[in-house]
Amino acid sequence: MAKKNLADALQLASGKPATNERSSFQLQAADKPELPPSRQGKKAIAGHFDPAVSKQLKQLALEQDTTVQALLAEALNDLFDKYGKKPIA
Repeated sequence: MAKKNLADALQLASGKPATNERSSFQLQAADKPELPPSRQGKKAIAGHFDPAVSKQLKQLALEQDTTVQALLAEALNDLFDKYGKKPIA
């Protein structure tokens, strides 16, 4: 039995005839936009924090005339240094 995706299941449940067009949710690797050069070879790192943390980080970035990305890199480098690791962020 062939594997079905959610779009196929919804199509079947709706009772409408199937079409050969791909759903906008069925992205193929070729459909994904190319990453901008600044993100090529990079990996996202994320965490969940209180909304006040996000607000304060954005305010600090404005006050320092820099970006949240630059502040996070600075913080990670400080953390690496603290634990005797090479600052590479």
